[in-house]
Amino acid sequence: MTAPSDALTPFGLLQRGERLILASKSAARRSMLTEAGVAFSVQAADVDEDAVKATHDPTDAAGLAVELARVKALAVSRHDADAWVLGADQTLSFEGGLVSKAGSLDAARAGLMAMRGKAHQLHSGAALARNGQIVWSGVDTATMRVRAFSETFLDTYLATEGEALLACVGSYRLEGMGSQLFEAVEGDYFTVLGLPLWPVLAELRRAGVLRS
Repeated sequence: MTAPSDALTPFGLLQRGERLILASKSAARRSMLTEAGVAFSVQAADVDEDAVKATHDPTDAAGLAVELARVKALAVSRHDADAWVLGADQTLSFEGGLVSKAGSLDAARAGLMAMRGKAHQLHSGAALARNGQIVWSGVDTATMRVRAFSETFLDTYLATEGEALLACVGSYRLEGMGSQLFEAVEGDYFTVLGLPLWPVLAELRRAGVLRS
């Protein structure tokens, strides 16, 4: 027997007729939404991130994460006005400055050595756009406390993880071996992975994109 077209869908799926696009290439963000039961497609935003950073206050890392998320959401929304577009980005602040992705394993090693035994902050920003307009944006912050690891451990870590670390701000993945770099984390796990998932899901429900 065929289910009627207005039958309830499983919890978390989009309302009938709605479409959600994730404007991010991040595997971690895709995984978070998939595991949460959210149906979406992926379209990477064509954005000059360096140009956005050049015009932003480098001491406001949290604000930059939101701005990058907004720019990405808008870039995709302008080409698909009927869809809901989720933009997201993450920044790292350390001792008052902005830390970018390392360009080499030597740079990753130097960065991790500088943060050894100290704390830094990860800021995960998100924005929803529709019809070429931002309808919501937000940011969440997690404090990462790096342990006083040995240089022998660091060398092993870098050799094991390899150049995949260059795609990660801070040169670590908490869901992988990077978890061994820390003694404590203060904040939401999803925020650490790069998306303030709870606020995003709440806004999608409030907007009627997800069933509530």
